Amino acid sequence: MSAIVSIREVVKEYHLGKVVVPALRGVSLEVNKGEFISIAGPSGSGKTTLLNLIGCVDTATRGTVEVAGQNTASLSERQLTSLRLDTIGFIFQSFNLVSVLSVFQNVEFPLLLQNRLSKEARRARVMQLLEQVGLATHAKHRPNELSGGQRQRVAVARALVTDPQIVLADEPTANLDSVTGQAIIDLMKALNVQKGTTFIFSTHDQKVMSHANAVVLLADGKITGRTTPDALPAHLTAPKPEALAS
Repeated sequence: MSAIVSIREVVKEYHLGKVVVPALRGVSLEVNKGEFISIAGPSGSGKTTLLNLIGCVDTATRGTVEVAGQNTASLSERQLTSLRLDTIGFIFQSFNLVSVLSVFQNVEFPLLLQNRLSKEARRARVMQLLEQVGLATHAKHRPNELSGGQRQRVAVARALVTDPQIVLADEPTANLDSVTGQAIIDLMKALNVQKGTTFIFSTHDQKVMSHANAVVLLADGKITGRTTPDALPAHLTAPKPEALAS
């Protein structure tokens, strides 16, 4: 099985005035095509930073980040934009939907940026995804007319509309109650199985980790292990508080 993401000895440092803050400290990781993998660790461990490097929205201070066979450090800004748009889908903890656009328009937006499909083909693709996430009847609604779970399902549809090779999800269930969060993970897992899409998601929720093929443990900017869900350390099994309803 070939690696779709390859990270070697990556260091990421942020400069706050004269202070250097290390976010990642020599991380190496390979993710194979079709994996459903969880990056687990407490807040501040470097999970979001790692996803941002894979998603080409940030660059490493040192080390190598390869995505879909391309060394991201050697790409121009235009090439990075194309890689993000064509290869990677993003699901954010805070949904990141455009409030003035309808559900349909939010999901269609990446296709408009690609500018490859006709209006009819875009509509067919968007409605297919909305049907898959159970929101075809909400196509004309605005995000503020939806519950938290519905908004996250719109975000899932938007992430998948370009048929990406990789979907990155940063704490995708953090703002959802446990039942709705479970439904989102089930949806992601089903699409992973059906389409072979690689999913890499960060979480500190053991229930979410339990669905992964593998769990990468991150602490203080370092990978401390790679394990299976049933072999997780006890300190990662704390229950998750209730949040937004579906």
